[in-house]
Amino acid sequence: MDLSVYFKSVLDQDQCAVVICNLQHEIIYMNPAAIARYENRGGKELLGKSLLGCHNDKSVEMIHKVINWFLENTEHNRIYTFRNEKENKDVYMIALRDENKTLIGYYEKHEYRNIETEKLYSPLIV
Repeated sequence: MDLSVYFKSVLDQDQCAVVICNLQHEIIYMNPAAIARYENRGGKELLGKSLLGCHNDKSVEMIHKVINWFLENTEHNRIYTFRNEKENKDVYMIALRDENKTLIGYYEKHEYRNIETEKLYSPLIV
């Protein structure tokens, strides 16, 4: 069974921006939330371009340091990179590895800390 369709659907349904890069820092996937979030920077046109071009020199330096840390040990897979108080979220870089635990890329994970305001099982329960 090819699970890639299922995995893509999981990412496509995520309300948080998901941008996946290969080890050359090329953006190889953006979910719909990421395309919308980064519309002012080019949105879908960012696909195939370098993520490094979207960051300042200090951020580029840190991205390289994180990649080197990921490469040091197969257990190095998640690192806290940023706190956004305005949006009440924490941001992490996550290593992407193949079945042999070889580093193949990375993505940025946004974790919002807001309490859900929707009612349980809404709109099923009135």
